Amino acid sequence: MIAALAPFHFERPLWLLALIPALALWLIERRSSDMLLRWQRVIDPALLPHLIVGETRPAILSPINALMVGWLLTIIAVAGPAWQREPSPFAAAKPAVAVVLKVAPSMLTEDLAPTRLDRARQKLADILAAREGAATSLIAYAGSAHLVLPPTPDSAVVLDLAKALSPEIMPREGDDLSGALALADRVIAGTGDGGSILVMTDTAGPQATTGLSGPKAATTMLSLLPAEVEAGGLREVAQALGASLVVTTADQADVAEVARRLDRADQAASVAGEGRHWREAGYWLTPLIALLALLWFRRGWVLQ
Repeated sequence: MIAALAPFHFERPLWLLALIPALALWLIERRSSDMLLRWQRVIDPALLPHLIVGETRPAILSPINALMVGWLLTIIAVAGPAWQREPSPFAAAKPAVAVVLKVAPSMLTEDLAPTRLDRARQKLADILAAREGAATSLIAYAGSAHLVLPPTPDSAVVLDLAKALSPEIMPREGDDLSGALALADRVIAGTGDGGSILVMTDTAGPQATTGLSGPKAATTMLSLLPAEVEAGGLREVAQALGASLVVTTADQADVAEVARRLDRADQAASVAGEGRHWREAGYWLTPLIALLALLWFRRGWVLQ
């Protein structure tokens, strides 16, 4: 119990200064309601005790004492007592993912019906559905890398722009995977909440690994090759990046594996406490404040 209360603090401690005027008003009112203090100025102190009939001091359960307790509880509640953390309701459910999609002539090969590029779009739609609410950015690359869409939770926009991509609109042919990963790293760093990179590609030639260094963000590669084709070149690139390679399957097994790896990276990022805030416990005092307020509905209470 003591260990659990070790991080106890107030979110808005300056509100505790309101206790000073509350205590001053309580003392002033208490003195004015003291019968002995009222009559000591005009009656001899030796005779005063014999002339006072009934209670000479305010009762413990009096309006002024109840009001002071109500003030005390209200000020503490407004100051925001807290000792536990919880996920922020305004934080993203999952950190962002930068999707790096290869848009080159090789992606029009029809060994993955209808084409490798179309299959990539289908897999992307399934992955976005599995990670609903996660911010997703889209990067297209061939001989050069280009940011198509910054991180957005709107999966429909991501898919619409992915469908509009084709090798014909790319300014240069080639395989600039290193440039695409560098761009993806900058996009993830710009979110401020971390994230991961998903590379969707079919091949990675020798020129793709030129100057290639491991990205800072966790990287997963989805091989857009038929199951019977060995993804040897991609395995070497993935090993150089420290990335995980997932082979495309005819069912949803590859989608589930990619989503699991991306979610596992999300959990690692959340360990540092990102997107978490202190849970205020002041609302627990509300019932006590309400019970004290009920006393003022009692007949004759204010006149005591």
